[in-house]
Amino acid sequence: MRIAILADIHGNRTAFEAVLADLRLAAPDLVLHGGDLCDGGSSPAEIADRIREFGWPGVSGNTDEMLFDPASLSAFAQQTPRFQPLLPVVEEMAAATRESLGDDRLAWLRSLPLAHVTDGFALVHASPSSRWRAPSAGASDEDLQSVYGPLGRSVAVYGHIHTPYVRTVGGLTVANTGSVGLPYDGDRRASYLLLDDGKPEIHRVEYDVDREIRALHGIRAPRYEWIAAMLTAAAPRMP
Repeated sequence: MRIAILADIHGNRTAFEAVLADLRLAAPDLVLHGGDLCDGGSSPAEIADRIREFGWPGVSGNTDEMLFDPASLSAFAQQTPRFQPLLPVVEEMAAATRESLGDDRLAWLRSLPLAHVTDGFALVHASPSSRWRAPSAGASDEDLQSVYGPLGRSVAVYGHIHTPYVRTVGGLTVANTGSVGLPYDGDRRASYLLLDDGKPEIHRVEYDVDREIRALHGIRAPRYEWIAAMLTAAAPRMP
């Protein structure tokens, strides 16, 4: 069975459409999403609507949670001093996305679970207990085992860090999907994961980054220059 997992789309319709075209070639039997669907790109409502139309199962991410529960963002900032300078910027962007989505889409985001567990693998956005905190790609074997081992599956998949990788730790394979819409690994291509009979493979897809930047400018998205800089560099940047 072939299962595609798309995470961290972040409202980037241009990247999303390119990945959809690639999925038609990959022909998975099932598509799942790994959360962080809407905030940060040119087309938050359109992304939510397409995923609902497709009926893809999935999980909610931290930016999904901050949209349907704004207090979660403040709580994370209080616990994470290095994030606090970003709080006003992220709140401004989230407010605009929240308005664009409307109550029905926000209720749908709220309905998404923290984890999706099947016989063969488990999917979470960040970790089994948190949408906000996850091991980095360079985490130790012990950290990966302690975080994802309790899921009780031989394959654990997550997103959140926008950096794709696959590692085997004892009898556990941990895979990160990377990000469809906002990669952080220096590669501007969209990233998603394909599980082929349980074996995870990273897929990268070219898309027109400049087109998405123009779309952000065209809708006068708050802080679009910041998002544009990260899309261009495929790396985190301060606003």
